Amino acid sequence: MTSLTPPSLPAAVFWDMDGTLVDTEPYWMASEVELVGSFGGTWTHDDGLTLVGLGLWNSAEILQSRGVDLTPDEIVQWLTTRVQEKLDTDGVPWRPGARELLAELRERGIPTALVTMSVRRMAEQIVAHIPFDAFDVIVSGDEVSHPKPHPQPYLRAAELLNVDPAASVAIEDSLVGLASAVASGAVTIGVPHIVPLPESDEHTLWTSLEGKSADDVIALAGARAVVR
Repeated sequence: MTSLTPPSLPAAVFWDMDGTLVDTEPYWMASEVELVGSFGGTWTHDDGLTLVGLGLWNSAEILQSRGVDLTPDEIVQWLTTRVQEKLDTDGVPWRPGARELLAELRERGIPTALVTMSVRRMAEQIVAHIPFDAFDVIVSGDEVSHPKPHPQPYLRAAELLNVDPAASVAIEDSLVGLASAVASGAVTIGVPHIVPLPESDEHTLWTSLEGKSADDVIALAGARAVVR
C-alpha cells in the first residue's frame, strides 16, 4: 500500500502590503496628484502607475523632477501622512481574500512577515486593524538601504525570522515587488491589481486571493521542494 507524505509547510510566508493586503494604491495616487498640483504641476493616473511598488524615496526623486520643491524626506513624510489620514477617514480597504488567507496561515502555525516599502508607522497602522496576531515581523521601506526591486527587503525578513528564503513564499502585486521576491529566492505569487503582471516561469499568477487557502500556498512551496 502506497502512503502519500503531505507536503511540508513553507518556512514562512512574506506579504507585500499596498495593493496585496490592502487596496491603498488609489490613496497614494490621489495624494500624489494633490502634492504635484500644489506646486502647479499635473500628475496623471498613468504617472501614478509608474510609482506602483517603488520605494518611497525613489518615488520622491521622480516627484521632485516634476516640480515638487521639497526634500525626499519631506515628500515621503507628506505622502505618508496624507495616506494615513485617508485610512482614518475612509477606512482600511482590504484586498479580497487577503485577511482570510492570512488568518488561515497563522492558524496553521506558519511564520509571516509584512514586507512593505511604506514606512513603519503606516505599516503598524494597517496591522493594528487586523483582529488577530497577523505578523511575526515587519520590514518597512524606512528600514532598508535597498528598496524593491532589490531583494534586500525579503532577505531581511528571512533573516529576522531565521528562515531560508528559498523555502518561503512571497505574495506580491507589482512588477517591482515580483522582481524583489524572485531575486530573494522565494517562491513568488503574483496577484495583479493596479498593474498587469506577465506570465513567467519565475512566479505563479493568481487572479485573486479570494477562495485561496493555506493548502494552495503549501502546495506551491511543496512543488518547489520536489523540484529542488
